[in-house]
Amino acid sequence: MAEKVVIGMSGGVDSSVAAYLLKKQGYDVIGATMQIWQDEDDFVQEENGGCCGLSAVNDARRVANQIGIPYYVMNFKKEFKENVIDYFIGEYLEARTPNPCIACNRYVKWESLLKRSLDIGADYIATGHYARIKKLPNGRYTIQQSVTQTKDQTYALYNLTQEQLSHTLMPVGDYTKDEIRKIAEEVGLMVAHKPDSQEICFVSDNNYAKYIEDTTGQKSPEGNFVDLDGNILGKHKGIIHYTIGQRKGLGLAMGKPVFVVDIKKETNEVVIGSNEDVFAKGLIADKVNFMSIPSLEGEMRVRAKVRYNHRGADCTIRMLGDDLIECTFDEPQRAITPGQAVVFYEDDYVVGGASILRALHPNTK
Repeated sequence: MAEKVVIGMSGGVDSSVAAYLLKKQGYDVIGATMQIWQDEDDFVQEENGGCCGLSAVNDARRVANQIGIPYYVMNFKKEFKENVIDYFIGEYLEARTPNPCIACNRYVKWESLLKRSLDIGADYIATGHYARIKKLPNGRYTIQQSVTQTKDQTYALYNLTQEQLSHTLMPVGDYTKDEIRKIAEEVGLMVAHKPDSQEICFVSDNNYAKYIEDTTGQKSPEGNFVDLDGNILGKHKGIIHYTIGQRKGLGLAMGKPVFVVDIKKETNEVVIGSNEDVFAKGLIADKVNFMSIPSLEGEMRVRAKVRYNHRGADCTIRMLGDDLIECTFDEPQRAITPGQAVVFYEDDYVVGGASILRALHPNTK
């Protein structure tokens, strides 16, 4: 009897081809789209974009019919609000820059979808991510980077648990994007040339600050721009409008390029400095999740990415406590941002990752 797999279908080409590949490999495939929109306005608003809006449901259903697999829409509104939207807003209000896709992967696409899928008798869930799951000789599961570095999505998946990984399939990780589109063309999938979704799905116009103020009903209070010595340079619009390394939209006439170096929630200040000031020699992070190893003893040499499109940099990591890790880079790195993830790699495998608490600048002791 064929093993049963529930594949999360976004209506895009990647998850559509993933569903096709799994059926071709002999699995009993069930397609599912996660309903995450919060009300009818959002539903209408998402008609032309987002990975889980109206167009996603329509496209995913048509693809499922083309492939010949059953298809369902599963309601995850509550889980998405609690684990993604509330987290997203809370992080910005705490002067951190969140990564909602990582939270969505961990708590909605995996924790919630996996539980519901296992409850209905499935053996696995599957997604269209560009990544590969491997079981190592030490018995642990980890994620290997996809064959195409340009589309690799392992950074956003570092937080998955061993249990989740053991019940997950990612068939797209062995292909390049061009190869995936070619497969879709060859089998006649109607989404073969559908463009990729870029924006955060629940912020349709990419204006995070407006979304947060509209959702909370509170305007972020104005405060001072200050330099590294605390001298006042001007007024900012509210800390939720800024992130580390930002240069555009500051409204400061300084006669030279200046950047956001730090955001201080306790004093409601945005610290401004030169490009050089944005570089840091290391970082402290918490909420550590190890994949390829069960724990870290002593020091380990790895390559670390501090944001999704970071190329990665050589560094040394060591634990400072049960859930606190220090990462020291060989060369200072730009715009290490509290709230973002740091993900550690050995060769092309994910060692683990954590949530950045603070950057360690050259003058930090």
